[in-house]
Amino acid sequence: MQPATGTVIEPLAVTFDAGQTVIDLDLAFLARRLAERGVVVERAALAAAAPAAWQHYDRLVDPAGGHPWRELMANLLAGAGIAAEQIPALVEWLWAEQPRANLWRAEIPGMVALARELRARGVPVGVLSNSEGRLAELLAEIHIADAFDAIIDSGAIGIEKPDRRIFDHALAVLGAARGIHIGDSWPADIAGALGAGWRAIWFGQRATPVNEPRVAVAHDADDVRAVLARWLAE
Repeated sequence: MQPATGTVIEPLAVTFDAGQTVIDLDLAFLARRLAERGVVVERAALAAAAPAAWQHYDRLVDPAGGHPWRELMANLLAGAGIAAEQIPALVEWLWAEQPRANLWRAEIPGMVALARELRARGVPVGVLSNSEGRLAELLAEIHIADAFDAIIDSGAIGIEKPDRRIFDHALAVLGAARGIHIGDSWPADIAGALGAGWRAIWFGQRATPVNEPRVAVAHDADDVRAVLARWLAE
């Protein structure tokens, strides 16, 4: 759709959640970390346990946007066959190590490339994530920070999704008046974006169609690209 003559087009930004949208739980890295504690578990066993652990996680996600990280990890380790008596201490150790050795470091296929494509077209692009305050350092460590104009980390600014203020902050940082947010969590990402007046793309294999015109569902990077092509052309 072409704008009418004289119409002022407000600048639009695109933001990505981090975990389960740009980066995923790196199961091979998790297996190596567990080995440091003398626990031998194959990546394949963790991968087999992951679907059930994520299903349990989805039922536990706090409506206010918090994430029961410890329960996810405990269910994952139990499903992979780790002895029950070892799990509490392992989970606490992994949590304590998370700021230094974040387990979410595997790129989700195509999403970083998509961010780079958008930037090349002049679209302001950011990461907007509930994280521990070291997300910028993590993305630099895994060599993808330069795909984004800004990295907005709740742990660094003291505001979490779905609070509208973090979405407003993202627009200010990115120099935009409107936003499209891509994320996997309905309460934090999608409801948060809608509450801030944005459009949203619910991302991931667990996303299901909804009767909301400002929300699209995407299961992979190609789906996201197709939605953005439509919305950015309007």
